[in-house]
Amino acid sequence: MTRPAQSNIKSQHVCKNFHKTIEFIGRRWMGMVIYSLLDGPKRFHEIVQKIDGISDRLLTERLNDLVSEGLVTKRYLDASSKKVEYELTPSGEALKEVVLAILDWLEEKEKIEKTGGI
Repeated sequence: MTRPAQSNIKSQHVCKNFHKTIEFIGRRWMGMVIYSLLDGPKRFHEIVQKIDGISDRLLTERLNDLVSEGLVTKRYLDASSKKVEYELTPSGEALKEVVLAILDWLEEKEKIEKTGGI
């Protein structure tokens, strides 16, 4: 990857929507919630099982945030409204490459750190 020239960095304008998106995705546990849904729809308890350490309250909050942003759909499986399934929308699915790229970067970073940057 080629780095921009130092003079270009100072003059580049970072879109406020970009910043807002990074802040949204970077919220505590948000990435893991998105990651847990990459392989298909899940019920609440299935997501909890995939994310060790997240509280029910925080998972509910993150799922509601994702639904509000149009990245996840919430579907009621029965009339009693107790059985709910969450699934990424097409916009949420579009994050798959981003999430996988971050995982690749983490693996590369670990390799670099193990070898001392060589």
